[in-house]
Amino acid sequence: MNAVVTTGTGGYDRLEFRTVPIPSPGPGEVLLRVLAAGLNNTDINTRLGWYSASVTGGTADIEEADDRPDGGWSAPTPFPLIQGTDCCGEVVETGPRGNVGLIGRRVLVRPCMRVDGFGRLDTIWMGSDFDGAFAQYVKVPEAEIFAVTCNWSDAELASIPCAYGTAENMIDRAGVGPGHRVLVPGASGGVGSALVQLVRRRGAEVIAITSATKRDAVAGIGADHVLTREDDPLSVLGAESVDVVIDNVAGPGFATMLKLLRRGGRFASSGAIAGSVVPLDLRDMYLKDLTLIGCTAWDEQVFPNLISYIEKREIRPLLADTYPLDRIADAQRDFLKKTHIGKIVLIPND
Repeated sequence: MNAVVTTGTGGYDRLEFRTVPIPSPGPGEVLLRVLAAGLNNTDINTRLGWYSASVTGGTADIEEADDRPDGGWSAPTPFPLIQGTDCCGEVVETGPRGNVGLIGRRVLVRPCMRVDGFGRLDTIWMGSDFDGAFAQYVKVPEAEIFAVTCNWSDAELASIPCAYGTAENMIDRAGVGPGHRVLVPGASGGVGSALVQLVRRRGAEVIAITSATKRDAVAGIGADHVLTREDDPLSVLGAESVDVVIDNVAGPGFATMLKLLRRGGRFASSGAIAGSVVPLDLRDMYLKDLTLIGCTAWDEQVFPNLISYIEKREIRPLLADTYPLDRIADAQRDFLKKTHIGKIVLIPND
């Protein structure tokens, strides 16, 4: 089969389009024909080794070094690796004693896998800890596939798993509900645009931050108020004016986010695209009884909920563009320009 194999940390030359064997499903596994695979920040961050303790800036600022052995999520990345965290696929084979009734079904893969059960926070991630969807075929645990019935295209479905799962998990953990005022920085990206829709779905008020050129588009997906990056949130909104901040931007603006939170407010995050080392005045946290919530392991209800939202037409996909798999480097270059809204998706070459 055709696949993109990431050979180590470094530049685009580490992405090799090559022929590799089709995997064979073992007990408890299924083989999927990949119909479409979404592109995410983590795919680029893993290739760059951004998770290394030596990196303090944002993804766009990192040097393409070849020597970041500690650049994986929680352990060294098992290079050479087929990345790809988002997968819409068709079941073509099951392992021994598998459910053959699944063959032919179109499914989404839950990429965040709690292999020791939902009572523990240990995770493995498809495309980061084992081979993922940047290929014509991928094998995954049968328990991690979810059949979905809808009229969306394969590419639209492939825009969902990582971004919407991450967003829904943060919303759940932060306890967002009707009457809450929620601030979403970086609202035009995959996770940010998912947050806008999913927060609105829960009856909360959404205040989004994005670039001036994307302001109307972000309002169009459901934001009640949209600030641009040139605005000073404290001047516009006032101190202690929001109940929840869900922020995957971080960087220099982190301190302002805490000042915007009301007493007892919640700050949730699962990323830091503008930089992971941030200014923190602990007084802003403890004097206002704030709760800071880190979100990597998805809770059990998150992915089944997303499937139901799709089938009930409660959310919609935001597909920015598609690329053939062998143009993954072009797709990642365009991704890093941050001129798109929603998700970029790769389609496997025949």
